[in-house]
Amino acid sequence: MLVKQREINQPLKKLLIDDGVDQHLASILAARNIGSIAEIHYDLKNLIPPNRLYSLEATAVFLHQCIKKQKKILIIGDYDADGATATAVAVLGLRKFLANVDFLVPNRFEYGYGLTIGIVKEALKKTPDVIITVDNGIASIEGVQFARDNNIDVIVTDHHLPADQIPNANFIVNPNQKNCSFSSKSLCGVGVVFYLLMALRAVFREANEFIEIQEPNLFDLIDLVCLGTVADLVPLDFNNRILVHHGMKKIKRNSCNFGIQAIAKLSNKSLSHLKTSDISFSIAPKLNAAGRLDDMSIGIKCLLSQSLQEAEVFAIELIKLNSQRKEIEVEMKEDALKHIIFDEEKNYSICLFDESWHQGVIGILASRIKEKYFRPTIIFAKDANGILKGSGRSIPGFHLRDALDFISKKHSDLIITFGGHAMASGLTIDEVNFELFVKVFNAHCANVMSKDDLNLVVDVDESILTMNATFDDIFKIDMSIWGQGFSPPSFTDEFTLVSQKTLMNKHTKCQLSLNGKVYEAIFFNFSENLPDKIKAIYSIEANEFRGSKKIQLILRDLI
Repeated sequence: MLVKQREINQPLKKLLIDDGVDQHLASILAARNIGSIAEIHYDLKNLIPPNRLYSLEATAVFLHQCIKKQKKILIIGDYDADGATATAVAVLGLRKFLANVDFLVPNRFEYGYGLTIGIVKEALKKTPDVIITVDNGIASIEGVQFARDNNIDVIVTDHHLPADQIPNANFIVNPNQKNCSFSSKSLCGVGVVFYLLMALRAVFREANEFIEIQEPNLFDLIDLVCLGTVADLVPLDFNNRILVHHGMKKIKRNSCNFGIQAIAKLSNKSLSHLKTSDISFSIAPKLNAAGRLDDMSIGIKCLLSQSLQEAEVFAIELIKLNSQRKEIEVEMKEDALKHIIFDEEKNYSICLFDESWHQGVIGILASRIKEKYFRPTIIFAKDANGILKGSGRSIPGFHLRDALDFISKKHSDLIITFGGHAMASGLTIDEVNFELFVKVFNAHCANVMSKDDLNLVVDVDESILTMNATFDDIFKIDMSIWGQGFSPPSFTDEFTLVSQKTLMNKHTKCQLSLNGKVYEAIFFNFSENLPDKIKAIYSIEANEFRGSKKIQLILRDLI
């Protein structure tokens, strides 16, 4: 592990302070990938215009015609939080235009990912005129064609990277497709749908449709866009931060979606003090649990609920499923660690398979193993047809989806299907090819990565505890927009241990002294005795409970 101090852009820091930003927050922001103070002003007018998305305007014109003819529109989503929020935004948004709209979400265990032929056959029972995919579809060559062959028009909205061949859809809206000049390639599935709705509203305006119906306020949906964007771990570039900023403001005003309210309430989270990290680690996992273990329609129905009471019924189910998911994850992780024979010199990657593993949890397990060993990791489970489904997570500098693309071209019979992003991808292979895939994947990783690439680099910010940061200073930092690609601050300092105790035989709660001040601290999943002096990587939280205000350090690692 290499600990690196982030470099502060001092001229930018001065401009931020002159603009009214607190000095501690200014130091942190000036060490992020922003070029000017304009990039912290999250006005909606600064969003990239919808017309930059290739084919978006033509898609909106077509959709307007479908709505006017009262054609039956069916939304088909993915089974993660981005897919759930994208489905909910599509349904709620199109209803604002009086569209005849319904949704269908694939059961991952029956139909697999995307618009497969199987899910189209299921969709035919609802006799749709138009299918709109959300957060999927760009890889669904056969499914899209099958729908078209059955006289169904298809609009693909997606953000995943396209392969050389794209589906024969009527329209494709995807910031990552060729010829698309949309500068934010990190827009997620729900973001693409939100842009489609903005373009649709513009078409309705031009056609003077809002004389008979009220013009929709699409801002009503921004909280769901925020949830999906943070949950999908897409980089929070400027455009995404605008969407998240306004979504968080709506959530904190307690005027948000009933589903979000219900999950937050049952998770004991205060909406007024909700942070982006709460979305990542508390709200999103419960929504994801439905798609991992059961049926994502539970999560979608929670987000479509018309009252808090209705939403709580579904939220209770989601929380139960998430508890089950945690139990399964613990067992699978214990099994996985027994499987691993790790050689630091030879292992450029980790691939594991066990017949007993739950295919809905392999993505989380891949994340856990990747975090422990800092290697691109793919975990496989067997589906009902005997095919191995793999879920992979990568490390910075190694593009996982491109690696799978390279392998599929060099070994044409090895990978059945694949898709995804740089940091997360999925694939299917035949069980008999598992050992070969392990060797080929590791060899490819060894060819494109150096030993330095396998050394975890931890970026830390300038210490604010040594600069006498107050509770209010830390609270402002806590409430700011952080996420993937716009990392929340972490710090390193040397502390004197004052006291320590073990919680639940797995966590360490302690008091640490720095420059004469004593701070409460917790070290999750660490139960060893701490020495009298420690140098730690940590983050800081400003906690307020029943009028009591406390600064708490979250220890991440020891140096």
